[in-house]
Amino acid sequence: MAALEPRLVDVDYVEVDCKSALNPVKNMGFSWSLNPYTGCEHRCSFCYVRAFELRADRPSDDRYGRTVRIKTNVAAVLRSELSRRSWRKEAVVIGAATDPYQPAEGRYRLTRRCLEVLRDFSNPAAMITRGPMIVRDIDVLAGLARRAELHITFSIPTLDDDIWRKTEPGTAHPRQRLRAIEKLVAAGIDVGVGMAPILPGLSDRPEQLEAVVKAARAAGATGLWAGMLHLKDGTREHFMSVLARH
Repeated sequence: MAALEPRLVDVDYVEVDCKSALNPVKNMGFSWSLNPYTGCEHRCSFCYVRAFELRADRPSDDRYGRTVRIKTNVAAVLRSELSRRSWRKEAVVIGAATDPYQPAEGRYRLTRRCLEVLRDFSNPAAMITRGPMIVRDIDVLAGLARRAELHITFSIPTLDDDIWRKTEPGTAHPRQRLRAIEKLVAAGIDVGVGMAPILPGLSDRPEQLEAVVKAARAAGATGLWAGMLHLKDGTREHFMSVLARH
């Protein structure tokens, strides 16, 4: 059974129709992103999406993640877009601006439906998540991996319980993520670990970094990359306020 994400009781789900499923991306190492949801219940204190929310004149402080917009028609729109003769079967990255396996996915299953579409079109894909709920969809992921290139990245910045609890308040425990990696790897799915963001003065001690690397290797991760904390307006203010509280 898939591990359940902690459900925040003060989150409103707002169902909306989207006009497009695929978003063109610049300067991020990939060309197309897909986000079944807008907003994220994980509410990580360091999330770079808070900066985007500020620029869009939406809350980037504690209110971020308390409203999640559900793109109810996203899978149907994706199917239409992949059907276009102009589509070149470029890789689609799921979860660049929201976690595709946040608690809302347990109810709406939009990520699963989008994966089914990508599988049907044998379209390359990648995914970024902190959600062990992903193991629910091993059947679809394995089917996609047999037809096209697929890579999953699990974000695991630290194994430190205290730092995780304070900076990633709505996420599953890092050990749950590692167990999910084991199951995905056993199913023949390519899974790596993103050790990011590394928090200066909090999670950057050599022994802390080594713990993540060893755990990722033990879980069977096929690779690991790391990145330092980078704060932009919108994220900076919230992150510093979280530090001040603790």
